[in-house]
Amino acid sequence: MAQAQVNGILIEYETHGADDGVPLLLIMGLGVQLTRWPQGLYEKLVARGFRVIRFDNRDVGLSQKFSGAPTIESVISARMQGRKPDIPYTLDDMAADAVGLLDVLGIERAHIAGASMGGMIGQLVAADYPERVLSFTAIFTTTGNPALPPSQPDAMAVLTTRAPDPDKDVEAFLAHSVRSSRTIGSAAYPLEESYLRERALRDVRRCYEPLGVARQLAAVIANGDRRPKLANIKAPVVVLHGDADPLVPVEGGRDLAASVPGAELRIIEGMGHDLPPALYGAVADAISRAAERSRAMA
Repeated sequence: MAQAQVNGILIEYETHGADDGVPLLLIMGLGVQLTRWPQGLYEKLVARGFRVIRFDNRDVGLSQKFSGAPTIESVISARMQGRKPDIPYTLDDMAADAVGLLDVLGIERAHIAGASMGGMIGQLVAADYPERVLSFTAIFTTTGNPALPPSQPDAMAVLTTRAPDPDKDVEAFLAHSVRSSRTIGSAAYPLEESYLRERALRDVRRCYEPLGVARQLAAVIANGDRRPKLANIKAPVVVLHGDADPLVPVEGGRDLAASVPGAELRIIEGMGHDLPPALYGAVADAISRAAERSRAMA
């Protein structure tokens, strides 16, 4: 583990694989730490020749935290009135963090893979920094198109309902975490409760910053519809989505693939909004396919 000074803030990151491997930057989603890129997955990617870089987004994990507690209502109201929302940072800032980390590591161009909010950040990296992107793999993410079907109510509640304070009642916190994981996860590829509890406990011991989730969510909402930018992406793109995703419905993945010229869409039956071990191979295949397309274009 290491920290880098990026855009005036500290970003925690890890690298895995040989220094001369093909660089692959993994960008994780809303409120979750770099640890949610599972070891079994990144080991598969390292075995395929990638130098894997995973990092904590700003405001989560061991990266720098911010202040303020913007509400969803205030961000939506500002957008409806044509005003700039009063938020501490934007998704564009987070995209600049990703590129800034590549700068610190001396990486001129990299393959990018992003999950959920990380996929939204990856869209902005691919659109706004085309010279830095070899390929982009978008995993259960969407375009910001307001006409798309919304999340299922119980899945959205996972994002908007604060967990019990683990310092006051760790058992209630772990039970909440297990329920949340099951609500948005892949019912066809269920994870053992013991695994979900251990993962939640490991994460909360590493960092617990619930207001960071609210600030990141505000950045997502404020970003709006990315489709005009997506049409300008030049790098090869593979979109990977589950047909059983209750948080980001599969229509979001279809819309993303339709919005990026030449994008390849892969839909996995029974996949929800998580990365179960049974699907590590499919995720690694999607990332490898995007890289292969990049090499073919070179």
